[in-house]
Amino acid sequence: MKRYQKGLWFAGLDILLILLALFMTHGCRQQVDAETTISLPILMYHSVTEGAESDYQIQPETFASDLQYLKENGYTTVSAAQLIDYTNGIGELPEHPVMLTFDDGFYNNYSLVLPLLEQYDMCAVVSVVGEFTDELAPESPHVDAYSYLTWSDLQALLDSGRVELGSHTYALHSNTERCGCAITDGESEEIYHMMLLEDLGMLQTRFQEELQMQPVLFAYPYGFLCPESCSVLQELGILITLNCREATNQITRDPDCLYGLNRYNRYGNCDTATWMQRIEEDDRL
Repeated sequence: MKRYQKGLWFAGLDILLILLALFMTHGCRQQVDAETTISLPILMYHSVTEGAESDYQIQPETFASDLQYLKENGYTTVSAAQLIDYTNGIGELPEHPVMLTFDDGFYNNYSLVLPLLEQYDMCAVVSVVGEFTDELAPESPHVDAYSYLTWSDLQALLDSGRVELGSHTYALHSNTERCGCAITDGESEEIYHMMLLEDLGMLQTRFQEELQMQPVLFAYPYGFLCPESCSVLQELGILITLNCREATNQITRDPDCLYGLNRYNRYGNCDTATWMQRIEEDDRL
């Protein structure tokens, strides 16, 4: 996501997001065998580049410190494909899994992040905004500080074998009246369905045209959950959705538990150990 406003997370909105998350992930709330339930923290990054750190930008040294901490503390990164397999009864997950996600599709996710993933033998998911790749990336390509990934860059990420690609809408990444891709007041569900299907379908089509693949993971812009979006996402083959509520996840053998996964935003100007402390505390609950 391009830029969040930290004040977004005031108490009232947080309560609303929690209720929506519970509504959309009912499959995780049923009685399950504890031996098949795995605690999964998901870390949310945006831009990783040199310069001043902020709520949504950190330096490569900070990211490297995070990866070193994860490795030293027994965490193993997992892919979207592994999660999908596990929930369908295929394979196992490591004892202490963690998922790394990147929103918006910044070029530095390729130029600076990928080499660190290779160095620490880890994987990640990058969710892109279609119009950023189609329109902004060609205008000013390959500048670490502000460029977005081109289709060629995205192909290189796929070819690395360490990065999966996700959808972050084609042209709905804006914090306006719509609140990302959410339904607006007075908008009928039929009109909303058509609008969202056109937007997300456009990005799926562009992925197919350029990369001969289509994402199965979707990250809600600004974390605005919308129950009315579920039928569209499922129609397009989306199997995992990500929000921005900061909490760990319980992964079971039920595929429904992959809808509405929580994530911890990695803000800057905070050392790794301090930032990880809350995540580890939640992970032990």
